[in-house]
Amino acid sequence: MSVALAYTITSTASELEQLIQGCIRNERGAQEKLYRLFYPRMMAVVKRYIDHEEQAEEVMNNGFLRAFQKVKQYNFQGSFEGWLRKIVFHAVADYVKQNNNYASKMVFVEKDQCVEKDHADKLYYDQLMKLVHALPEATRTVFNMYVMDGFTHREIGNLLGISEGTSKWHLSEGRKILKEKIERMGLHQNA
Repeated sequence: MSVALAYTITSTASELEQLIQGCIRNERGAQEKLYRLFYPRMMAVVKRYIDHEEQAEEVMNNGFLRAFQKVKQYNFQGSFEGWLRKIVFHAVADYVKQNNNYASKMVFVEKDQCVEKDHADKLYYDQLMKLVHALPEATRTVFNMYVMDGFTHREIGNLLGISEGTSKWHLSEGRKILKEKIERMGLHQNA
């Protein structure tokens, strides 16, 4: 049975299992192959939160290091990529928590203002991601966690060490900023 991974590399399920077993035995060759296999997807996760190349690389490598240290805990139930993504995401969350001063952020509003769906539909994915990437770092992190990764405000608060209200404020602020930028692009007007 062939499992097509979401990158240009394909592997059979048994080959992936052999790589994982090699990592469990701490074989450097298996670790390198697994790293190269999942690098593009994991880097995409990291780059949604960290825009500086060197920092993103460092966080991703920390995530893989954690994964190699914990690979014995993977029980071959469910997607290995999902398991790895969760570990890499925790490395991202730890980095963001250490490098953002959330204590200085104040909660002003907890109401969400949504961008009209037809405005966002006119944007290409890359354009939208550039807009999201231009958000202030703390706001971008919360926005990505909530919108892209489906975390609740409670989970975001726990992972980042902030209150649910602060998480809601960052989401609201992110949506407000994005809405303003989209409207300035003139995408709300009928063509």
